[in-house]
Amino acid sequence: MSNASLLKGSSERMLACLASILQKGADHAASLDVPEAVFLDFRLYPDMFPLSRQVQIACDQPARGGARLAGVQLPSFPDTETTFAQLITRCQEANKFVQGLSSETIDERTNADITFPVGGGAELTMKADAFLRDFVLPNLYFHASTAYAILRHNGVVIGKRDFLRPA
Repeated sequence: MSNASLLKGSSERMLACLASILQKGADHAASLDVPEAVFLDFRLYPDMFPLSRQVQIACDQPARGGARLAGVQLPSFPDTETTFAQLITRCQEANKFVQGLSSETIDERTNADITFPVGGGAELTMKADAFLRDFVLPNLYFHASTAYAILRHNGVVIGKRDFLRPA
């Protein structure tokens, strides 16, 4: 499978699933008459990011990673979402960006060196194949899984099927 196919397919499916479980989270909060912020600010552990940040990072991974793979300017998504609806829109916008990237360019750059920040002012350089396989996709799945776990922990009725297939 080509890098472009893998990136675009994973982004389309995972971000659609994430948007779907976020909608279920919004519905659950509304049914309980609980402010959305209770869910969006929830963390599984004090040193982990809250739900809203998990979703933001899950969206950034394929969008910013895809931009690096295609050799284009990184998209800017300000981290200002405070509602489920805004996070759902972010999922949709990130996926729209990824789907708009040139598959040909991504696949032509399979052996390109990709340099990216890894925190604390440090950078890492990887070949495009490894960057997608060992950094972008694992981060997408990690943060989407954590968002799922936060919602499930808070009583949202979702299961494995919701994580694997959008409603």
